[in-house]
Amino acid sequence: MMLPTHVLVGLALALPVAVAVPEHADIALTAGLLGGLIPDLDMYIGHRKTLHYPVYYSALAAVAAPVAALVPTTVTIAAAMGLLGAAAHSVMDVFGGGLELRPWEATSSRAVYNHYHDRWLAPRRWIRYDGAPEDLVLSVLVAVPLLFALDGTLRMTVGTAVLIGVVYTAVRRLLPAIAEVLIAGYLLQTIPDHILARLPARYIPDHID
Repeated sequence: MMLPTHVLVGLALALPVAVAVPEHADIALTAGLLGGLIPDLDMYIGHRKTLHYPVYYSALAAVAAPVAALVPTTVTIAAAMGLLGAAAHSVMDVFGGGLELRPWEATSSRAVYNHYHDRWLAPRRWIRYDGAPEDLVLSVLVAVPLLFALDGTLRMTVGTAVLIGVVYTAVRRLLPAIAEVLIAGYLLQTIPDHILARLPARYIPDHID
């Protein structure tokens, strides 16, 4: 699923905590947002493997959440909401598409790496690919209550996430062709091999997953 969806879900998971413990609302919401975002920082360094931990994030969140409920401090709430957002992100990606350059073709058997069992989890494709129309619908459905509940910078963040999601959905199917033109027409001829080797294999022409 696309990053705006993950960010919005992270915020939505933290919203009940922000309402229940208003003195810690800002830290809860910020941690949920960052938790939803951080796993995708591995986009070009082993995507959905380096920072995606569906089992470990979930296990840690299951421990951190009751601790935060019993001892609600800045640290415990930040840890619980950050881990919950990251766990939700990692698990949600299993229900999306695979890692291929054109995930709507459904050729990849890899969705998210399960470090606990040392294997890739297969994509369920309930949401066919990141940036699919149903992905945008999910983002909007999650965003609506957030727009009513939040204000200031966080409300602007929600609106910006939805706008980015709309634009991304509109251009999503064009991006693979653009990437191939840039890589085959420019990067392969200009950048050093040791840098080129860091590109995900799906971006290299003629790669078969």
